Amino acid sequence: MLITVLAAAGLGGCTGSDSTADPDDGASGDSGTAVSAEPGRYRTLPEACGAVSRKTLQTLLPGADQDDKVYDGQAAVTYDIDRRDGCRWKVETSSGTRYLTIDFQRVVSYDPSVSDDDRAQETYEKKAVAADIPDATSPPSSPSDSESGAGDEGDAGGSSDGGDSSPSASSSADEPGKGGKGGKGDEAGKGDKADEGGKSADSPSAGADASGGSDESDTASEDTAPRRLDDLGDDAFLNDQLITKDSGIHRDITVVFRSSNVIATIEYDQWTTDKKHIPSSQELQENAQDLADELTGRLNE
Repeated sequence: MLITVLAAAGLGGCTGSDSTADPDDGASGDSGTAVSAEPGRYRTLPEACGAVSRKTLQTLLPGADQDDKVYDGQAAVTYDIDRRDGCRWKVETSSGTRYLTIDFQRVVSYDPSVSDDDRAQETYEKKAVAADIPDATSPPSSPSDSESGAGDEGDAGGSSDGGDSSPSASSSADEPGKGGKGGKGDEAGKGDKADEGGKSADSPSAGADASGGSDESDTASEDTAPRRLDDLGDDAFLNDQLITKDSGIHRDITVVFRSSNVIATIEYDQWTTDKKHIPSSQELQENAQDLADELTGRLNE
């Protein structure tokens, strides 16, 4: 009888040990663990006013040697320089005025299913569409855009990830008709230039009749027309606008490029009151593209 009881107890003990789960048997599963999208390459931004070399500034701002303070630039107002930073330069000479503005925007996606790079690409494409760049495609809206209000720039001074306003916007109203550079859709800092009267002469080919003659062809070639740029960053485009008006004429060059999760915007404008000499599209575009190449190097330092 005693032997039977002990045998039964032993059998029960063996059976009970089988009910304990093996921590390595895969039963604990991690199917509920969310996988976050990859973060962007950049965690900080270069200091905008120090990002352009003096040699480059001398080329872009001829005549600035007469006042060394011009090279210092005017820093944009920003609440988080690791998310957005900008700088603006201006030089006035007897032949006209040149403006240079750069803006860095580091895009961060708060949607764990969307990477910083993908969010930055969406923002970039919105800018290209707003600028009417050929082959620009409207990015598909992600669910997070409507649910979160596309708040990628929520902690960068109230800017949305579409970059509707440039940090340099507050400092660009000192040329007649220049207006505030902040209102042209997603084209960062390009501004509404309030008294341009609908920009009836927006295109680079406009203005010949109003200029009373020009020392260069007013028709944009394939090399100078607004277009995508294939050899700059991950994505890039160039826009060229010639504006004619009673108070003067100006050509505005905008280069926007994306490198991973950072979008850089360059605005380079030349103003003149001499309507017989239209600002050169080729010269301004080449200068702006050279600066863009320099800034890509600054981002990777």
